[in-house]
Amino acid sequence: MGYLSHGTLKCLMRTQYFRWLSLLSLSLTLFWIGHVVKRDIHAAVHITGLKDYVRITDVRMDQFLDMHCNQCALVSSSGQMLGADVGEEIDKSQCVIRMNNAPTSGYEKDVGSRTTVRVVSHTSAPLLIKNEHYFFTQSRNTTYVFWGPERNMRQDGKGRIFNALLKMAKKYPDANIYSVTREKIQYCDNIFQNETGKNRMKTGAFLSTGFFTMILALDVCDSIHVYGMIDNNYCSRANHSVVPYHYYGGNRVNECRMYIVHENTKRGGHRFITEKAIYAKWATRHKMEFKHPSWRP
Repeated sequence: MGYLSHGTLKCLMRTQYFRWLSLLSLSLTLFWIGHVVKRDIHAAVHITGLKDYVRITDVRMDQFLDMHCNQCALVSSSGQMLGADVGEEIDKSQCVIRMNNAPTSGYEKDVGSRTTVRVVSHTSAPLLIKNEHYFFTQSRNTTYVFWGPERNMRQDGKGRIFNALLKMAKKYPDANIYSVTREKIQYCDNIFQNETGKNRMKTGAFLSTGFFTMILALDVCDSIHVYGMIDNNYCSRANHSVVPYHYYGGNRVNECRMYIVHENTKRGGHRFITEKAIYAKWATRHKMEFKHPSWRP
């Protein structure tokens, strides 16, 4: 057998050493690349999340709503909920979505007690601010999503409702207060026109809080159980039940009468009945079930 000279052995050892250094360098490089890619993917997911819902805060203006629910209960404010006796069923849902200032206290048996998200119109925002301690301290685990026209929600210091909400956000920094972006408002207008063939502005219609609530539910929920929402033909049936417009507040205004008046108002009316027909279409494309009253599209 031959043997290696001292010089050859030294050369081989040097080669092995540099090979080891190269492998180590490659491993460190791949580790660094993997870390950067993972970080960038995480950042991208955050940035491209629910960017249509922006947190109201004086610290950062790029915090987006980060929420996903497998199953949601969307609870209407309708008088249909009176005597429904579904509070326990609603509270078992992963996420419970309510509207405006609809209360749970005193109505737990019918509407439940949990609230994950509360979608609030610019006109109802003062009602929450009036009871700020309850909504932003006692119920601080609730996420509040406010919507409204640009004149009230603009962020240049001239948006009256936005300014009031920003004040609440500063006073209660742990409160989860979000606003629907101007782009999302326009998107909802476009959806209304695409579904009905009617321009909302030209027909003098205002989208309801229910419309924005349904859009949000479609954004965050895999499946939706809608409680207390009638179908678009309900009020035209001779034997329909007469219930108040809201289940709370002692408001005895007839729900169907309110819907019909708004549907036929020339300017400034909510098209409640038309919106119900739109929801029926959506229910054929999404996992959506209507309960109390129960109906199928």
